[in-house]
Amino acid sequence: MWGAGAWVVGVLVLLVVFPLTARDRLPDRLATHWGAAGEPDDSMPFWAATFFPALIWLVMAAVAVFPLWRARWDAGEAAAAPGWAGVTLGFTGVTLLGAQASVVRANLDRADWREAGSVTTWAVVTLAGAAAVGAVALLAGRRARGTVPPTAGPAMEIPRGQRFVWLSRASNPWLHLMAAVSGVVALAATAAAVGGLAGAEAVPLAGTFALVALVVLGCASVQARVTERGLEVAFGPLGWPTRRWTADGIASAWVETRTAMRVGGWGYRLSGLGTTVMLRGGECLVIRTAKGKDFAVSVDDAERGAALLNSLIGQRST
Repeated sequence: MWGAGAWVVGVLVLLVVFPLTARDRLPDRLATHWGAAGEPDDSMPFWAATFFPALIWLVMAAVAVFPLWRARWDAGEAAAAPGWAGVTLGFTGVTLLGAQASVVRANLDRADWREAGSVTTWAVVTLAGAAAVGAVALLAGRRARGTVPPTAGPAMEIPRGQRFVWLSRASNPWLHLMAAVSGVVALAATAAAVGGLAGAEAVPLAGTFALVALVVLGCASVQARVTERGLEVAFGPLGWPTRRWTADGIASAWVETRTAMRVGGWGYRLSGLGTTVMLRGGECLVIRTAKGKDFAVSVDDAERGAALLNSLIGQRST
C-alpha cells in the first residue's frame, strides 16, 4: 500500500515538474495533439497542458488505490491486492509521464505551437514501456496472490458411493438490460442499413453492438453444479460455454466475500485474485486448482457447494 502511494505522489510531482522546469523555453500555448502525418493540429494553454494530465492521474489513481485500501482493510496484511489496480497504476502512470515528456520535448525552444516537432517515436516507446510495466504489475499481483494460503474450507460427510448434486444459479439484471439495449441498437442499425436509411457505416455498427449483446448476455447469468465428478460452471441462458473441473483437478474449495470493486467490475473478471464471475457482491464459491489457479463464482449457498467439493476431494485422496 505504501509503495502504491509513493508511486502516485512521484508520478504526480513529475507530471507538474516537467513543464514547469522548462517554462522559459516553451511557448504560451503548447501543441498537445498531432495528426496522422505527425503534424501538430491542436494546442492548450501552458497552464492547462501542465495541470490537466495531473488531474487525469489523480482520478485514475483514486479509482485504483481505493480498492487496494479496501482489500487491505477487509482481509488484513495478507490480503492480495486486485491485480487490475496495479496494472492501472503502472500502465497509466508511465503513459502519462511519457506523454507529458513528449509534449515538453516537442515544444521546447519553439516560438509557436504549430512549429512543434513530431512525437511519433516517443509515443511508440512510451506505449511499449507502459505495456511492459503493466505486465510486470500483473505478474507481481499473481505471485502475491499465490503466496496467500486459502482459508480452510467447510466440509461435510458423504457416504462413499452415494450420488449427490448441488445446484445454484445467479444473474445480474443490469447486465441483462445492457445486453438488451445493445441488441436493440444492433437491430435498429441493421434495419436502417437494409431499408436504405443509413449508409454502409451502419453495418459495422450493427456488428459491434450485436457482438457486445452476445458477450454481455453470456456473462449476465451463471449456473454452478457440484456432482461426484467435480464442479461445472455454465454461462448464459443456454448454459454455454461451460467450464469443468474434475475432483482430482481441485486442490481446495472455500467461501470468500468479494465485491465488484475488489475484482474490477461485473461479469467475467481477471484480477490478482484469479478469475471471478461477479454477478452480485457477497459470498462466492472459490476453488484453487491443482495448478495453483483460483476461480470464483458469486452464487447463493456457496458454503454447501464448497463443503461438497472438499468432501469429494478428501475421498479421492484416500
